Amino acid sequence: MAKEMKAAFYEEFGGPEKIKVGQLEVPELKEGEVLVRIKAAGVNPVDYVVREGYLKDMIPTQFPAIPGWDVAGVVEDRAFSARRFNVGDEVYAYARRPTVQHGTFAEYIVLPESYLAHKPKNLSFEEAAGIPLVGLTAYQSMFDVGNLQAGQTVLILGASGGVGSLGIQLAKEKGVTVIGVASQKNHAFMKELGADHTVTYKDTDVGAAVKEIYPDGVDLIFDCASGETLQQSLKALKSGGTLVSILNHGEDIDKSINFHYWFVEPNSTELEHIREIAEAGKLKVHVSEKYSLDDASEALKQIATHHTTGKIVVVP
Repeated sequence: MAKEMKAAFYEEFGGPEKIKVGQLEVPELKEGEVLVRIKAAGVNPVDYVVREGYLKDMIPTQFPAIPGWDVAGVVEDRAFSARRFNVGDEVYAYARRPTVQHGTFAEYIVLPESYLAHKPKNLSFEEAAGIPLVGLTAYQSMFDVGNLQAGQTVLILGASGGVGSLGIQLAKEKGVTVIGVASQKNHAFMKELGADHTVTYKDTDVGAAVKEIYPDGVDLIFDCASGETLQQSLKALKSGGTLVSILNHGEDIDKSINFHYWFVEPNSTELEHIREIAEAGKLKVHVSEKYSLDDASEALKQIATHHTTGKIVVVP
């Protein structure tokens, strides 16, 4: 008899009204997999993008599909050969699989143990659930793809959002100078996270403002905003510098620029490193709102406004 769990799910693509809440079967544990009781699930803009069907050509979906790729929880069971974690261990993970189906807006998730990392001890489950997708996105974009090094300078566009706010902190921890771009009301927030300089994108030519601070330009532009802000910023990129975007696929980027588009991948080794940074007191996660599973569609409506400061989470 299969065990059941409460979950938020959708059976066809569409708006927030497609989200239902009810009982689904807990996936069967297979070799190398771990059953995690979910304590909190982070909510990200990509969650509604996937639900609307915008990524269906890139990532296949199997219905009923449970949204959510961020999780913090407790190991409840382990299958054959899954021995890296003990029952009762507190873990967190970026839970994107090759197919969208078993997400984190539920009471349980089954994941290959290779996806899991130990949860930072000094953070709550809600705070930890706000890290994996945005933390790994910032880490991989800046360090793996952008090859950002201590002593260099990074310009982060959209620096007060989920990815950008982790980006500021991870860059500072590595000894990088950070210029954050966001609206005026978020400048104090960016400074608090460690930004060395802040620039507003409204009524300002971002590139010109940055060149006033750094006439030679910056080593890396990390783009979490795109649009006009990105176009204005390009002149602030050092000759031979790198541009990494998580939104722009490069159609309108000059071919002479060292440009990379990046879509985050699960990486538990990097999550363990981020845990160490968090446990050293160098990573803050601001959880602005918590939603119950019953209000999952409201959480997805809120994230779609693109006016969330910090993180919102779903708590089963």
